[in-house]
Amino acid sequence: MISRIAIVGAGANGAGIGADLTNAGLDVTLIEQWPAHVHAMRTTGLRVNTPDDSVLTRVSAFDLFEVATMRQKFDLVFVLVKAYDTRWACELIKPLVADDGVVVGLQNGMELDVIADVFGRDRTLGAVIEVSANMFDPGIVNRQSAHDRSWFALGSIDPRAKHREVEVAAILANAGTVELSDHIRSSKWMKLVVNAAELVPSAILGLPLAEAVRTPGMREFMHGAGLEAARAAIASGSRLVSIFGLRDLDFSSPEGVVDQFFDRVLEHFTLPDTRTTVLQDWMKGRRSEVEQINGLVVSELARIGEDAPLNSITVEVALRIESGEIEPGPANAELLLKNTSRV
Repeated sequence: MISRIAIVGAGANGAGIGADLTNAGLDVTLIEQWPAHVHAMRTTGLRVNTPDDSVLTRVSAFDLFEVATMRQKFDLVFVLVKAYDTRWACELIKPLVADDGVVVGLQNGMELDVIADVFGRDRTLGAVIEVSANMFDPGIVNRQSAHDRSWFALGSIDPRAKHREVEVAAILANAGTVELSDHIRSSKWMKLVVNAAELVPSAILGLPLAEAVRTPGMREFMHGAGLEAARAAIASGSRLVSIFGLRDLDFSSPEGVVDQFFDRVLEHFTLPDTRTTVLQDWMKGRRSEVEQINGLVVSELARIGEDAPLNSITVEVALRIESGEIEPGPANAELLLKNTSRV
């Protein structure tokens, strides 16, 4: 039975979900690496603004260094750090996970095997998260997708963990719609198809996603990057499957699913002012997950001797931004689009 829950990584998504679970009466501990955010949550509470309301919640929040002082173990841990921070975050919390505890990666990227390597496949669940949120001020989450527009997929990678899916799904349902996935790797790859197409290319232009898509040539570029990602998913051994509840798509080919999937996501899950998590990272001076998203597409296709030119140039330009050589901005569209002919 799950009684104590930890959320490791209480940024915009982690904090918002933590507030939902706390307000549902669950015992939740938030563990976060931004000291000012932890201080704000402790002193004034956590405010979550949604399109419908603004709720202030008293939460239990701790700095990373305080984990070493904790003694009680957790039955369930949600990991919401950046993909590149997964291993150290899992090692940090490992001594505090109960022997029969379960760990869920609510992240972008394909870090399932990293979590399983630390905790064991029988204690690991994978997840897909579709929540639009941002946080620029300590203690304040702006959640653009209310509960009816927040969506999660949950699944195990080992038969020994399958019995935990329903129990964890019931808890996560306090934050949005939850579906159980029979092939969570495929579900995560489908989210990566969307992320490869949208997250980094739009951030390179320094624009909200909806505005970036309207930039001449960018819709076609994003579509092509998503198609490369779909091919990489198949190359990895995964399938093209439904996520976000979008079941009426043509899953018979990468071209068919990307054609429809891309437009449906933009229509149903994108608000006019939605800035992707990558652009938010750059606005905060942080590095992004480009190497875990677009970079993974490049490496997966390279493994079978195929190129991913659009994802390759996306990684190249993104790393130039992260090195300080160039800034995000609409003019960068030229750097991306001059390579479209390579497809």
